[in-house]
Amino acid sequence: MIGGDDYIETVKKYFAFLAAEFNMTNITEKVRGNIFYDVKYTDKSKIISISYENVENYLQAIVFKLRNGDMPNYDDKTSTLHLNALTKIAFSKATKEAIELNNKFFNSFKPNDDFERKLLKSAKDLRLSMQMIDNL
Repeated sequence: MIGGDDYIETVKKYFAFLAAEFNMTNITEKVRGNIFYDVKYTDKSKIISISYENVENYLQAIVFKLRNGDMPNYDDKTSTLHLNALTKIAFSKATKEAIELNNKFFNSFKPNDDFERKLLKSAKDLRLSMQMIDNL
């Protein structure tokens, strides 16, 4: 099990590109004991939630496209975009060069364990997806 502070620190490290490249500088953190952690990156048109349920070992990244500044319904598949679905679309549309450049961006990251490897994979997938998210 990972602690809340460690989770938040690792997410902020692996997903720093959201602030640096996509100007998602409004960052909120939520820790509910040792059970649930969430880091949200927000801009005027979307919220990206990277959450983890510690007991279930369940990591989830979701992009919520805001409607008139409001969060969409969780079940709205046009505005609530789960990373696994986004990744399928991104990899089908991305060029080989874009994928290679994305992988190169993350070469300096050295995950310490399986959990960090899972977070790093999510960060890589999200960064590639973010390059085309406005066209989805």
